[in-house]
This record gives sequence, structure tokens and C-alpha cells, in this order.
Amino acid sequence: MRKFASIILFLVIVSNSFGQSKNSPLQISHLTGDFYVYKTFNEYKGVKISANAMYVVTKEGVVLFDAPWDKMQFQPLLDSIEAKHNKKVVMVFATHSHEDRAGGLDFYRKKGIKTYSSKLTDEILKANKEGRAEFVIPNDSTFTVGQYNFEVYYPGKGHAPDNIVVWFGKEKILYGGCFIKSVEAKDLGYLGDADVKEWGRSIKKVQAKFKNPKYVIPGHDGGTTKELVGHTLKLIQDYNLSNDSSKSGQK
Repeated sequence: MRKFASIILFLVIVSNSFGQSKNSPLQISHLTGDFYVYKTFNEYKGVKISANAMYVVTKEGVVLFDAPWDKMQFQPLLDSIEAKHNKKVVMVFATHSHEDRAGGLDFYRKKGIKTYSSKLTDEILKANKEGRAEFVIPNDSTFTVGQYNFEVYYPGKGHAPDNIVVWFGKEKILYGGCFIKSVEAKDLGYLGDADVKEWGRSIKKVQAKFKNPKYVIPGHDGGTTKELVGHTLKLIQDYNLSNDSSKSGQK
């Protein structure tokens, strides 16, 4: 009997390790306390790119910030969270209207999970005839779920016209989504809906409002260090300087 139990335990460990391998389409990692970052993947310009999102485990259930980029992971994420924490996802927030953030709103809404987006995000999704959240929230809102308080804040245009960030003040965790670039980022990435001039001003608002974060979660790639906000600002400044120089040279 003891030998059989040991075999079962071994299989569980092996199964979990495979589920978290670098080739897994869904990767969940512990950030701190009840906070977790998960990655899903999709292709951009023929290259496989990761997308980060976050969830927090509360006494009232799990709060998810952004849906998987890979729609095949919508249900596996729910299953993985329930298996790992013995709790269900009860709320989903989309930090802007792009597919790697809001793509799962319709799926989760139909599952009976409360879904949220800003008014700007809702207007864009409506115009594009895409799935929308059940609840539309003001640009700046504060929530209490279980033992955690967090603030949803719209700093202004940036990566997208509707990008919001999430701040856990007590824990000093800033969830930036695509508004914040990773430490690996050498440029600003997709700029199809961006306002780079405004992005710099918006970043400075975040720096002034949410001081000394311990963890900052970017939208893509890796790293959760507090330096990411300053790194993003530098990328923006470099981009604007290069753009201004090019325009000046064309005159």
C-alpha cells in the first residue's frame, strides 16, 4: 500500500512538472503571498510571444486580471486555479480592449463569472462587435474582495487609448498590463493603437501616484521588478527623440 501511494505521489509530481514546463501553453508562477502571474502564448509577426496576466486568491474566490491570450486556455486556466487553490474565479478585469486582455470576457461572462472593464474599453469592444464585460466601471475605482483592497486607475493614453493599471497599495503590487514594458523589451512593441506622446505623460502620473512598488507586472515577457516603470519611460523617451530627430531631418 505504501509503495502504491509513493507511485501515485511520483506521478502527481511528474504531471505537475510537465504542466509547468517551458513548453506548456499555460504557465503559472507564484509572485508573493496570494498573488500569481500566469503566462499564455500567441503569435505576433510569426514569432511566438508570451502574455502575462495576474490573479489573486482571496477568501471570497479568485480575482483574475486579464484573460489568456490563447483562447484554448480559457477553460484550462479555470481548471488549474480550482485544482491548485480549491477556489473558483469570481471576478475578471480587462485592462484594455486588445485580444490578449479582453478576449475572454464573453467566455467568462457566460460562465457566470463577474466581468469588468472601463467605459472606454467597453465602447471600443462595442464598436468592434466583440465580447464585452457585464459591468462597466469608472476610470478610477476601488474594490475590496475578501482580505484585499485594490485600485483600478486610468492614467491616460499609452499603449492603447483605454489602458488601465491595477494597484494593491498594502502589498505595493502594480499590475501594468501592456502599459508597462518588460526588462527584455528593446522597443515599445505594437503601436497600432498607441499614443506615444501621451504615454510618457501617463507613465509619469503612475510614478507620482503609486510610489515605490515592490513588484511590477508587465504585459509581455519576463521580470517583475520595480525598475520596469522607469524602463518603460526611457523606451518612450528614446522613441519620441528618434521620431523628432527624423522629422527634423526631413525638413
